[in-house]
Amino acid sequence: MSVLNGLKVLDFTTLLPGPFATMMLADMGADVVKVESPHREDMTKHLPPIIDEVSAAYAQLNRSKRSVALDLKQVDAKEVIFSLIKEYDIVIEQFRPGTMERLGIDYKTLKKVNPSIIYCSLTGYGQTGPMSNKAGHDINYLAISGAASYSSRKDQAPIPLGIQVADIGGGSMPAVISILAAVYHRLQTGEGQHIDVSITDNLYAFNALYGSGYLAGGENPGAESLMLNGGTFYDYYETKDGRYFSVGSLEPKFQKELCHLLGEPALLTLSSSTKTADQQQFKEKVKIAFKEKTFDEWLALLGNDFDGCVEPVLKFAETVEHPHIKAREMIVPVSMPSGGTQDQIAFPIKFSNQPASYRHTGVQTGTHTKEVLKKAGWNDSKIAELSEKGIFG
Repeated sequence: MSVLNGLKVLDFTTLLPGPFATMMLADMGADVVKVESPHREDMTKHLPPIIDEVSAAYAQLNRSKRSVALDLKQVDAKEVIFSLIKEYDIVIEQFRPGTMERLGIDYKTLKKVNPSIIYCSLTGYGQTGPMSNKAGHDINYLAISGAASYSSRKDQAPIPLGIQVADIGGGSMPAVISILAAVYHRLQTGEGQHIDVSITDNLYAFNALYGSGYLAGGENPGAESLMLNGGTFYDYYETKDGRYFSVGSLEPKFQKELCHLLGEPALLTLSSSTKTADQQQFKEKVKIAFKEKTFDEWLALLGNDFDGCVEPVLKFAETVEHPHIKAREMIVPVSMPSGGTQDQIAFPIKFSNQPASYRHTGVQTGTHTKEVLKKAGWNDSKIAELSEKGIFG
C-alpha cells in the first residue's frame, strides 16, 4: 500500500506543471482521474517520439492516471462533475482565473456539493494582480522573477534552459506541497480550502540567496558577479575535446582536493582568496588546466574516490548508464496498456515502508470514461444518453 492510498484527485490540467504534480500524487498512490477535453488535445501528446499513439512525455506525465473525456463547455458536463466531486478529495486545475467559474465548476460552486474539497488553482501569475489573466510559459516566469537577469554570462543573453525550472520547481512541487498540507489541515479540522499557486510567486522565492541581499542591503545581483553564477571559479570548464566538467569546490577542503587534482597544490592561496582579482586568476588557471586533457582523461583522474565537488557534464544517454543513477533505481519499467513495458524516470523520493507505485503509462483520452462514471453511480442508459449529446466527444 502506498502513502497516499485512498486519496482521490480530479485533474483538470494539461502541459507540464499540473500533470507533473498529479503524476507525483499518483506515484505516491493517489487515485487520479484526468478530465480531458475530447476536442482540444494536450500539446505534450505530440512531442516525439510517439509510442502506441501517445508521446513518451505524455505517457510518463500521465502514468497511473485514469482518463475521462468530457466537454466542459456543455451544460450536462456540470452534472457529471457534481456527481464525481462528492467522492473526491482534491481538484487541481490550470486554467486562467475565471475560466472554471464560467464553466460552473469553480471552488465556491463545488464547495456547496462537497464542503471538505481541497481545490488547487495552479497558474503562471496567480489568481490576483495585474498579470493574473496573462498567458505565460517557463521562460516568461524566469524573466519576471529576476532570475534570468543574473543567470547569464556578462554582456550575453540569458540561456534558455533545457529543463523547466519554473514549471516544475515553481509550479508542480509547490502544488504537491500545498495540497498535502491542506490534506493534513483537513484531517485536523475537517475543513477544505482553495489554494492559489502562482508559478511566478514560487519562482520569485528562489531568489533566497541574492534577492535577500538586495532587499536588506541594496546589492542588485548581476551576471557573473556572484559566488554561484560564474563570479568565482564555481563554474563549468571545457576539456580538450569540447566536453565540460562542473567545478563546485567552494569549501577549503574541496579547494585543496581541486588544486591537487590540477597538479598545483600552491594554487590554494589563490582559490581561498576573497579578492576578485585572485579569484579570476585562479579561475583562469582552472580553465587552462581542463583544456589540457580530454573528457575521458579527466574521468580517469577523478576515479571513484575523488571527493572535491568536480563532476562531468553528462549527456542524458550517459546518465541512464551511470552507476549511481542505476543504484538509485531512477529508471523503472512501467506497464503499457497494449502490453509490454516502457522505461520511465522514477518517482524521486524513497519511502522506507511504502514505495512508489506505477500502475500503467499514460492512456488515450477517454479510456476510462465509462468505468469512472459507472463507479460514480451512472447506469448504462444514462451514459449512452450523454454520449449521444456528444459530451464525451
